[in-house]
Amino acid sequence: MKNKMRTILLAAMAASLFVQCKPTEQTFKVQLDSNKEVSGQKFALKDINPELPANWDGYKFVVIEYKTTTAQRFHIGFTTDSGYNELRIMSYVPNAWNKLAIPLKYFMELPDAAVDLAATFNHARYMGWVNLGGKRGPLQGVDSIGIRMRKPIHNPTIEIRSITLATEDPGDEYMGEVPAVDKFGQSNLVEYARKVSSLEQLKQEWEAEDNEVVTTEAYNYSKFGGYKQYRVKATGFFRTEKIGDRWWFVDPEGYLFLSVGVDCVSPGGGGTVRDIDKRNGMYKELPPAELMEKFANRNYRGSRSASFGFWNQYRRYGDAFPEKSKELIFKRMDKWGLNTIANWSSTEVMNMNRKAFLIPLHGIGIEHDLMGLCDVYDPAFKSKVDKSLSDFVALYKNNPWLIGYFIGNEPAWLDEEARLCGLILDGKDRPIKAALKKYLAEKGDTPEIRKEFVLSTFRTFLATTNQILKKHDPNHLNLGIRFGNILTLDEEILQMCGDSFDVLSFNCYDLVPNPAMFDRALKISGLPMIIGEYHFGTVDRGMAQSLWQVDSQEQRGVAYRYYTENAYAHPGLIGTGYFQWCDQDLTGRRDGENYNCGLIDVTDRPYKEQVEAMMETAKILFDIHSGTKQPIDRKPENARGHEAIPDLWNE
Repeated sequence: MKNKMRTILLAAMAASLFVQCKPTEQTFKVQLDSNKEVSGQKFALKDINPELPANWDGYKFVVIEYKTTTAQRFHIGFTTDSGYNELRIMSYVPNAWNKLAIPLKYFMELPDAAVDLAATFNHARYMGWVNLGGKRGPLQGVDSIGIRMRKPIHNPTIEIRSITLATEDPGDEYMGEVPAVDKFGQSNLVEYARKVSSLEQLKQEWEAEDNEVVTTEAYNYSKFGGYKQYRVKATGFFRTEKIGDRWWFVDPEGYLFLSVGVDCVSPGGGGTVRDIDKRNGMYKELPPAELMEKFANRNYRGSRSASFGFWNQYRRYGDAFPEKSKELIFKRMDKWGLNTIANWSSTEVMNMNRKAFLIPLHGIGIEHDLMGLCDVYDPAFKSKVDKSLSDFVALYKNNPWLIGYFIGNEPAWLDEEARLCGLILDGKDRPIKAALKKYLAEKGDTPEIRKEFVLSTFRTFLATTNQILKKHDPNHLNLGIRFGNILTLDEEILQMCGDSFDVLSFNCYDLVPNPAMFDRALKISGLPMIIGEYHFGTVDRGMAQSLWQVDSQEQRGVAYRYYTENAYAHPGLIGTGYFQWCDQDLTGRRDGENYNCGLIDVTDRPYKEQVEAMMETAKILFDIHSGTKQPIDRKPENARGHEAIPDLWNE
């Protein structure tokens, strides 16, 4: 009797954990149309799984078995009693069936607090990754699923064969018949031009590049990467100067300088593998564990994780990899006209003092549960920042190759000040909570007053950090915070930046920067500007297409030239950081991103179209910024960004 009751209990528990049905022979196929701005289709859930309830309260995951012919992001949503709840999905395994479990909280709730925008909105799974966005709300009265895509590339299709619900995470599953990743770290599920098929092929291409003789004569660069065409007063360190109506960096020898850089410069980049134990059948062959262990402490990727990018450079150079891979970085930068190692790059490469570099500060009190703000009311705040910066800048304060320091990246609290105050009030007891309570008690609790408190806190953080930074390192520039968007940035914040920064920095993923944005920021802040991140990508390598998509590798080069040359035509722009050196990891970095945005691929080969475009642009940037030459006017075809998708269902 006890065994019978136990069996009944276990069966009931299993039923409560998972609402499912076996995959049917029928699939539900969406044929996406590249001629449309937005293409997609809806299906009734009862047709896919008649056992699904209409009320999803009590469940925590929706589990979808699907196959897509593209790595391009698509939107998935559910029609409910209160509207249409939607997310963006990127798949790691185009052309194969897989099971993806999506937390329902992503459809219903605001993102958890995080330190910057990427950490806030990007969430990794094992078979793909989710970018939060769109409308959120209760999942009640759920009756249909919608699949849609903005400007599909090459008329892709998406098929669904199963949708189920679960109260516990069932995990993702790769259901393909062949490994999704080949022995070189390439997608094994897509074919494309120049795909590597053998080590012999790779070695021939590597040898040709290694034997090439490279100079920087075409760019007329000085020792530090400045332009020999124009020289002013030298101070031994980088500084800024306005000459006529145009801003410039000035290099340590006095030559005018534009910071043409790339982010995430590092040997062995790309192809890092996470969560191997959760991805059965995905990898044809993994990098040798003993190789990862041998070089784990050399500060390349910072961990013992398997890395195809690392392995391919070891295949290229053997035990000489640590030295030769770094030499190759400088050779490539020389050839491509790059004079700056930009943010998020290897300290080991920067510290070789062969190229100018930018570096982010650490240990200055920025907290994830404050959405990138600091508790400046903590009595120990100033002393902690003083100690941290004193120790950090001691390594760099006399180094002429350093341009300056970034103090933050894309704070997530901007335009979310009222919500941040709510999180503080509902959170743990600490000085900022007490200060906020007092502020609201004295001035009243309104969204405007909450924003006023956050901006006052931010002002104190900027002024304090700048004062301490300049005390310990008066030689280098405060490059400020790399804002996510300055087009709508409050005038008060821009004024704060003018009071505390030497340069205004921001990331700008767009077809081309808005000149009105530049004009407004320059007028209010009075500062020259750096664009810290931008890029273009496509889907032919089995990776997601980046924040700005184009149709081909050739169009990536076209997009780079159009953006970069038109940006530097503005008198206030003095630097750019292209994101990034190597493609992101095919199966996703820590937050899931797997963009085709690199200058080199996982097999350590440059994207020919991309780097040749960079070379042509670098040759004429001095003239463009001087105002004596016009930027290129050729736009990329069918380029599209990541902004809100137009409403397909109400057309």
